[in-house]
Amino acid sequence: MITPHVRERFLRDPLPVRLGGLAADLARITSFSGNPANTRAVASLLEEGKYFAEWAAPEAPLEAQVLLAEIQVALAVWERRWHRGSPDPSMRTEAQRQSDKLLV
Repeated sequence: MITPHVRERFLRDPLPVRLGGLAADLARITSFSGNPANTRAVASLLEEGKYFAEWAAPEAPLEAQVLLAEIQVALAVWERRWHRGSPDPSMRTEAQRQSDKLLV
């Protein structure tokens, strides 16, 4: 569960830092999802990433808003499959690709 404190803290940062935070979450998903011991951590990152994308979008330029919407949809799909026990096989590579796009 994402607390109001997390939202407040996230929104205090300038947009580039917020996008970097989301990129870091996506990179962690890439890294952590290869190890079954990280099941809870990945689930948490998937949830947090959806919120980070939503909260960053209003101040982002249009092109970034489009990317953030794509990321948010992907995270929702991955999260649903993750909780069902059938993770998307392309999640790791796609999460890294999205992370890289945010950092450009």
